[in-house]
Amino acid sequence: MGLKIGIVGLPNVGKSTVFNALTGAQNAEVANYPFCTIQPNRAIVPLRDPRLERLQELVSAPNIIYATIEFIDIAGLAKGASKGEGLGNQFLGQIRDVDAIVHVVRCFDDPNIVHVSGEVNPLEDIEAINLELALADLEQLERKIERLTSDVKGDKNLIPLLEFARTLKSHLEAGRPVSSYPDEDDEHLEALEHELRFLTAKPVILVANVDETGLAEEGPLTGAAKEIAARQGSDFLVLCAKLEEELGDMTAGERTEFLQLAGVEESGLNQVVSKGFAALNLISFFTKNENEVRAWNIPLGMLAPKAAGKIHTDFERGFIRAEVVSFETFEKYGGDAAVKAAGQMRSEGKEYIVQDGDVILFRFNV
Repeated sequence: MGLKIGIVGLPNVGKSTVFNALTGAQNAEVANYPFCTIQPNRAIVPLRDPRLERLQELVSAPNIIYATIEFIDIAGLAKGASKGEGLGNQFLGQIRDVDAIVHVVRCFDDPNIVHVSGEVNPLEDIEAINLELALADLEQLERKIERLTSDVKGDKNLIPLLEFARTLKSHLEAGRPVSSYPDEDDEHLEALEHELRFLTAKPVILVANVDETGLAEEGPLTGAAKEIAARQGSDFLVLCAKLEEELGDMTAGERTEFLQLAGVEESGLNQVVSKGFAALNLISFFTKNENEVRAWNIPLGMLAPKAAGKIHTDFERGFIRAEVVSFETFEKYGGDAAVKAAGQMRSEGKEYIVQDGDVILFRFNV
């Protein structure tokens, strides 16, 4: 499955710069005025995995196919977006299609870059976005309740769903996101979430966009954003989008040296990807043949037949077994023949749960 991440925030917080930095696409116009982004910028980025690159070396395959991540730079949300302010309804609709949200909050002062409210305040900025997302969910839910109220007259089986929808409405009206609903496994919640694609149910990665000095030392603005992220249960990371953009034209060695000098262990892209994978409980497994090595993303806990189906539906329908070896073991022995000679190749059946880093050959018959 492809990972789709929407980048949101108030106007002029550096969203498009963050997009350019993460994707290396340099195709999002950057300007010092609100609503610079009208249509969402999109970029599909390969998820570079050193394990897959090493696997290619070991099997001498000419081609390598990475898993991908799609970034969507969504136009800045203004207060009143849920009511259509600043083209807000259009923008909010674009967020419903993503798997996770990267919420960029400005954590630097620069008199040359205007702030939509005139003052840089992470608390107010984050609350403004959260409120618009919650109001948009509430509006969707209210329309659903209206339909259920009408439909229940002819189908009494809908009464429990209607009652639950009203309970969830009260939850949202109290200022709490759908993700904080106490019984996340409730079948009615799952049904509504599948249909309405609640914005406040999506995992959030709060990104503090800082200036060059903010990477070395946590300032009060970054500290405030970090505290809010912890309070709302969001993942948090700090990056300097301006510096990240400079990484795009560097070699791997230059990037490593640059990050070390900046006091950063890994790039913003790697941090967003790792946190995105963790938030969505994703893992990667690998396949190989004489022509290519390839990575596949699947949810943690997926059984082997379902994983096979990600490659082709026939693989799942005619699943016989999976021949599995961990990447670490494959690298240790250096190839299929040595792995088999050492008795390290496992034959797994339909109940096998695929693990991160598995190198798999699926056997099937249709």
